Amino acid sequence: MQRDTNITRLCEPGKIWDIAVIGGGATGAAIAMDAAARGHSVALLEQSDFGKGTSSRSTKLIHGGVRYLQQGNIALVIEALRERGLLRQNAPHLVHDLAFIVPNYAWWEAPFYGIGMKLYDALAGRYGFGKSRKLSKAQVLERMPTVQQNGLRGGILYFDGQFDDSRLLIHLLITADELGAALVNYARVVALKNDSAGRLSGLTFIDLESRKRHTLRARTVVNATGAFCDAVRKIDDSNAEPMIAPSQGAHVTLDRKFLPGDAAIMVPHTSDGRVMFAIPWHDQVLLGTTDTPIEQATLEPVAQDQEIDFILKTAGLYLSPPPKRSDIRSVFAGVRPLVKSAEGSSTKSLSRDHTISISQSGLITITGGKWTTCRRMAQDCVNQAAKQGKLEPRPCTTKTLRIHGYHEDAGKFSPLAVYGSDAPEIRKLMRQEPASRQRLHDRFPIVAAQVIWAVRREMARTVDDVLARRTRALVLDAKAAIEMAPVVARLIAAERKLDAKWEARQIRRFKTIARNYLVEAPLEKQAVKPPRRKRS
Repeated sequence: MQRDTNITRLCEPGKIWDIAVIGGGATGAAIAMDAAARGHSVALLEQSDFGKGTSSRSTKLIHGGVRYLQQGNIALVIEALRERGLLRQNAPHLVHDLAFIVPNYAWWEAPFYGIGMKLYDALAGRYGFGKSRKLSKAQVLERMPTVQQNGLRGGILYFDGQFDDSRLLIHLLITADELGAALVNYARVVALKNDSAGRLSGLTFIDLESRKRHTLRARTVVNATGAFCDAVRKIDDSNAEPMIAPSQGAHVTLDRKFLPGDAAIMVPHTSDGRVMFAIPWHDQVLLGTTDTPIEQATLEPVAQDQEIDFILKTAGLYLSPPPKRSDIRSVFAGVRPLVKSAEGSSTKSLSRDHTISISQSGLITITGGKWTTCRRMAQDCVNQAAKQGKLEPRPCTTKTLRIHGYHEDAGKFSPLAVYGSDAPEIRKLMRQEPASRQRLHDRFPIVAAQVIWAVRREMARTVDDVLARRTRALVLDAKAAIEMAPVVARLIAAERKLDAKWEARQIRRFKTIARNYLVEAPLEKQAVKPPRRKRS
């Protein structure tokens, strides 16, 4: 992906794009890939970096959703389990199986959750990741030696999927780019254009790097901005009623010692009614998530103290020793684009199904949904866009479309496994440019070549782009990421031919962002004892 080339393509005189997509997160990327794969001409504009918002801040799971099974939303679970299987099939370098254990502390939990997981297996059908089964106390401790032993009776083992969200996003975008889509980050849409009949005919955006305004024409415009979709809808119609009730989910990253085994923990029912996970990820441990209603979505949501305390308190019921604030390597939050309900329910009960709406001018807004179902969301949206724009009807091909980087044995490229088939090219770069072999920090295997690759091939523009999304340093260890910032700024500046003033500004900006990922450690409260578990 080359940003300068794509800006030029977007501004080609007389060009009319079949579909213009606003939003470069999971949904927008999947739409661009689907539409381009069908042979439609596609332009995509993202106001910040690709995945800056929700799509890089997930719980890193490709899953059917055990919680939705508890809620009785069987249709959503079946769809998500099918899409989970297709994602593993099409991007095996980034989506893989992960064993989960539900620790049992009461006599009724084994039969209750065991039956639930058998149903989960049955709903997956041929897209199943493995059969669930009951584990003895000894078997649980063998796979999960740090689980709280006080009152432990055994557990239920089941399988779901795990992935690296922003890495998959980048590979979706590269796939779309290879299929002919024109994709640009740091391009803010500021106006929508209408023809004489009042129908949408294009949009105006500002290139935030050059500060130039550009206008492009399109047969149909898709609003795929997730939690920010109401702002775009207001551009289209100042009287548009809000669709989104934003909710924030926080996550905490810990050292791997807190969960050294090969399995994740699933807590099926926390004190606030949510499911919570403790997951091994990139040789760290990820805990989450919360569900906190917020007034407004922002690009850099900040985890609240009560969210952090809730996560640690819940984790302390299942992990021994219980994690403390001083153990936190990083904390981050993401905003869910939950579709409002007429009853004004709590955000925990709002819809995770996707919604497509069309305004009087023809603006197509797609929101809701989840990472796992982004391919199906895109299929539905492109079908609708083709009707709206009177495009030639063409079948969706993404069920079997291999995502860029596809490799069936990417693990052999470790620690570059998340690059899949690109990993040999990065190794080649390291041979050709020996200085690029330099490790950026002793806590991570990240090398200078990954920064160079991100700028040359993945449209990374800033230190934040590299440390938060092209690599995952910021969400894995915020302090280490801050320490890496100066060398990353220098490498980017060299690639983009920018000066020392740009480097200094970038370091300052990144430190401002990264401070929100750090947690101050006050005097620790006494550890919480495991509660008596009552049958619900």
